[in-house]
Amino acid sequence: MQLKWFSVLMFLFSCHAAYTWNVSQKCKQDTKEFLEELEKETPSKYAVLMYDAFGKMGSDVEGGNVNRPGSLSECLSVEGPDFRGQYCQVFLKQDRLEYFVGICVPDSCEDSEVQTLVINEAFEHGQISLLPPVPSVLLSDSTVGIFMTQCVSDLSRSDPSALVCLFVCAVLLTLPLVSSICLALMKMKRQREVKPEEGLALPSNANQYGAILANGSANHNKEYALLSCLQSLSVQKSSEGILTLEGSRNSYSSLNGIRILSLLWIISGHTVQLSAWSNLDNDRRWKEMVEKNPLYVLTFSGPVYLGVDSFLLLGGLLSAKSLLNSIQRSENTLSPRLVAHFLFKRYKRIQPLHLFIVCLTIGLFSVVQRGVFWFIAEDEIFNCKKYWWSNLLLINNLFTITDICAPWTWYLSLDFQFYATTPLLILLYRVNKSALIVVSIVLLMISSTAGALITSFLHLPVHQPTTLAYESYFQYYYNKPYTRYGPYLLGILAGIYMTTKKEALIKKQLQAVIGWFFSLSIMALLVGLAYVLREVPPQPSLPHAVYQGSHRTLWALALIWIILACEEGYGGFVDKVLSLGLWAPLSNISFACYLIHPIFIILYNGKQETSMHYTDLNFFYLFLGHLLMTLSGGFVLTVLIEKPYLFLMKSK
Repeated sequence: MQLKWFSVLMFLFSCHAAYTWNVSQKCKQDTKEFLEELEKETPSKYAVLMYDAFGKMGSDVEGGNVNRPGSLSECLSVEGPDFRGQYCQVFLKQDRLEYFVGICVPDSCEDSEVQTLVINEAFEHGQISLLPPVPSVLLSDSTVGIFMTQCVSDLSRSDPSALVCLFVCAVLLTLPLVSSICLALMKMKRQREVKPEEGLALPSNANQYGAILANGSANHNKEYALLSCLQSLSVQKSSEGILTLEGSRNSYSSLNGIRILSLLWIISGHTVQLSAWSNLDNDRRWKEMVEKNPLYVLTFSGPVYLGVDSFLLLGGLLSAKSLLNSIQRSENTLSPRLVAHFLFKRYKRIQPLHLFIVCLTIGLFSVVQRGVFWFIAEDEIFNCKKYWWSNLLLINNLFTITDICAPWTWYLSLDFQFYATTPLLILLYRVNKSALIVVSIVLLMISSTAGALITSFLHLPVHQPTTLAYESYFQYYYNKPYTRYGPYLLGILAGIYMTTKKEALIKKQLQAVIGWFFSLSIMALLVGLAYVLREVPPQPSLPHAVYQGSHRTLWALALIWIILACEEGYGGFVDKVLSLGLWAPLSNISFACYLIHPIFIILYNGKQETSMHYTDLNFFYLFLGHLLMTLSGGFVLTVLIEKPYLFLMKSK
């Protein structure tokens, strides 16, 4: 194999270079040895593997195939004479393109030393290079700038914080399992102690056993306290009713269906979005395919995550219903103590699993061997170590989007902030219904106007995947309470109405027909307009501003009609679908599914060694795989984390 272009080595590693380069002697010597080996007629196996692991330019650069990942596993398998292979990524900018190239260098070189070698053209000779630029036939400007280099060793590096987080996660997962085993052993012991001739029925579950102990002597007090704790943590208790096909009698029949369909919509969107950010080798062709076609609205196209607004609507509706029922049980009194209990109940409902996810993010992503596309995972590790407290306080949605720990958890913060407004609106309702109407209209106008003005002044898009190119969209609009309150407020108002109404709203078939016509027309119009307005004008645009400010509220309004029509017997086929028993068990684990699914997606994407190629079939199968993992993980976390620690706090 003739590689004469490596003869530049004699110049690069001259004595003069040794003094001017900030590179260790060991790094220079090993690199020189590798490159000299390639010049031989029959290079050593390690040199061939290192050369083969370098990223090469592929076809369809015009379609977006610009990254050259190389082979991480092949590089890490290299064992040289006095060094091992080390995979590094060199991030380059050429004309309008930004891309990275995977290279294989000796592990004696630090990141900064590798960057120095690249800058000083250690891997180049004339027009032939191990790091060749994009040819001039594709890009007129052949000037290449390097802005970062990072390397991956064959050992995962974990700091104490990661190990502590993993230990905490392991303990939290283990306690319910240990409690279940102890409870089962105690129950078996009790069954052996009770004689059948005494006529005492053997306890069939932990609750009955607890009652037996509670009615026993004072000597059993300590045992009962321990049993109560074990019972709260046990899988026997936390798994009760999760897989039932019957929905809650106190809930509305269509809510489970709406919740799960919205969750599936979000998972489908994240499957594509998190891949499109860095992993696709045909992202330009993907954008051309989906940005104009409404059929892709169920993945990542058109209006941006209206499924989240469906969640906000359901959250507002159920919060109002819950507080009104609590008031009714408290002798029709809305006291400060009741409000404090209402808020704390919500906080302890969401935080155990939420904080577990934060800890899991730090621990898991820190100890797993870094992959080629590990960019998002690295950001999560850094952000969660630095800003975990914002998740604890439920204010992370107020932070810069690039600083949010587990960024999908912004919804929990937003939801809790809106949840805290429910008592105020309920108080207005009880004091003066007219005042509630006026305040609600003002709040809706403020929220809509804020979204419209931000969109107008910052020239924000209203369409995805266009949003991927606009960080300001997520920075100033997407997760902020002053732009997203509309659906939640309508949910509160709907909850008040549906909980306190004396008679049906829909009295005639014609009313139902008209309502369904307008509801479905509004939904279709909101989806269609996102495609009409997909281009972002350079100047403030009234249509874009109006759409951005109103479309989420209008979506929620249309959804309220569907819920109301289903409740009053005018849902027809839609009600049958939304009320299927299938949705009930899925709804029981939906909270855990929402929190765990991005971790599976980020882990899968980050561990890829080559770019993914988008086709509808590829990503449909990928969605099904992520969905299966999400449902499995969601069930485990519901049984071992969410419900046990919720029950434990209730028992105290």
